[in-house]
Amino acid sequence: MTFTVSRRGLLLGGAAAVAAANLPRAALAQEPIRMAGIYTVPVEQQWVSRIHIAAEAAKAAGAVDYTYTENVANTDYPRVMREYCEAGIKLIVGEIFGAEAEAREVCAEYPDVAFLMGSSFKPDPVANTNLSVFDNYIQDAAYLSGIVAGGMTAGNIGMVGGFPIPEVNRLMHAFMAGVREVKPDAKFQVSFIGSWFDPPKAKETAFAMIDGGADLLYAERFGVSDAAKERGVLAIGNVIDTQADYPDTVVTSALWNFAPTLDRAIAAVRDDAFLAEDYGVYSQMIHGGCTLAPLGTFEGKVPEEVMALVRQRETEIIGGAFVVEINDDEPTSS
Repeated sequence: MTFTVSRRGLLLGGAAAVAAANLPRAALAQEPIRMAGIYTVPVEQQWVSRIHIAAEAAKAAGAVDYTYTENVANTDYPRVMREYCEAGIKLIVGEIFGAEAEAREVCAEYPDVAFLMGSSFKPDPVANTNLSVFDNYIQDAAYLSGIVAGGMTAGNIGMVGGFPIPEVNRLMHAFMAGVREVKPDAKFQVSFIGSWFDPPKAKETAFAMIDGGADLLYAERFGVSDAAKERGVLAIGNVIDTQADYPDTVVTSALWNFAPTLDRAIAAVRDDAFLAEDYGVYSQMIHGGCTLAPLGTFEGKVPEEVMALVRQRETEIIGGAFVVEINDDEPTSS
């Protein structure tokens, strides 16, 4: 038998295998829960990839029987939800930012199915007792990445985001606050491309910022680091670590680990105790939901006093002595 390994498999499957090794061994002895993922973008996209990796890890550990559908239009999302429910799926994970009302109606139609959905809104334990929400509250790691950026810029930073929704806004604000700890007079160019996955548009937007004097870019979207690489400026990543692809460009990244969120949901479904809850807290650093990526190729290139501040703040965040502000307002250029 011959197996073909794709780059997609190496990026997503490899990370899942590592994560699976850390799951509780007890999960292997129980019947896997039928689980489906519904995604509006490809599973390689930063945000969704973290959910997919955690799900693949749970599948590898025998905790779930996982399948998924990607590139689902928001207008088609309720239909796909219903199809999975009718097929006997017990746990559905995805993101309903662009289909909130319709998706919540579907959840109400299938009270015996557990839904764990990325959402900008809170759970409704009255209307949807079976819908829990989450978001990537990784502002702790974003703040630390901002401190690093502050030590690597002359003071003009370009920031390219998808949409100005809370889960993007809060990370940008945290990053900017971290930068200002080191570079109080830093200036920011902020722009949103109106898409979750349009690397060419993100790249062109980043080029314009570099032309405007930016010497470091905040890569909230794919395409930004490509522009930074071509123009010889630095970049800070978001959600995933892309330094292997940009070893001379990406200094570090704020990493999201979805496993603590998904593991809790799987346990709740298994125990018949799944309720309408806000799982956002499990993305925070104190729960292992986020971390700062290793400096890797930039080890020794970031000023030591900057890294000392990073280590200090990280210890304070985990210990509760320092709280990164959550600001969901749309950020603007300065």
